[in-house]
Amino acid sequence: MLTTSDFKKGLIFQMDGAPCLILDVTVQSPSARGANTMVKTKYRNLLTSQVLEKTFRSGDKVDEADFERHKGQYLYADGSKGVFMDLETYEQFEMEEEAFSLISPFLLEGAEVQLGLFQGRMVNVDLPMTVELIITETPPVMKNATAVAQTKEALLETGLRLQVPPYLEAGEKIKVDTRDGRFISRA
Repeated sequence: MLTTSDFKKGLIFQMDGAPCLILDVTVQSPSARGANTMVKTKYRNLLTSQVLEKTFRSGDKVDEADFERHKGQYLYADGSKGVFMDLETYEQFEMEEEAFSLISPFLLEGAEVQLGLFQGRMVNVDLPMTVELIITETPPVMKNATAVAQTKEALLETGLRLQVPPYLEAGEKIKVDTRDGRFISRA
């Protein structure tokens, strides 16, 4: 059993028979005497991908989820679904189109990921913080454009479009943050 004092971003608990990932936690202490401290949570149901909010009283208890993390690998895209393999058991899992479309711009075949398994079923894929991708298309380098910080759009090998500094050219490898999809640096 987990209590509200254990709540933190990234924790997985079970609610209504489904694993839920905490996205945000805020604690509110009331000014009235005798009132309970409230713990507001924003969480994602990992089975339905719904983002929900719930307020708990301080000291409330929730069940721990039967959740395991395994080292995994992205194998290939099967139409609009993604196929992943557990590197411990070599079992393959499919990820549905809705969830896969959010992470596919950061995945190359053979990429290592963390698989989240709930009762033997894959419900979550955690990407590394950064990935290295190659720029396939971008406008030419802009000369003498140093007066104002500028960016230009680039198309990466996975189909991701993002803003990059003007000095980068097609064929260069860059690091991309998988949390917000922004350019970090050259690789």
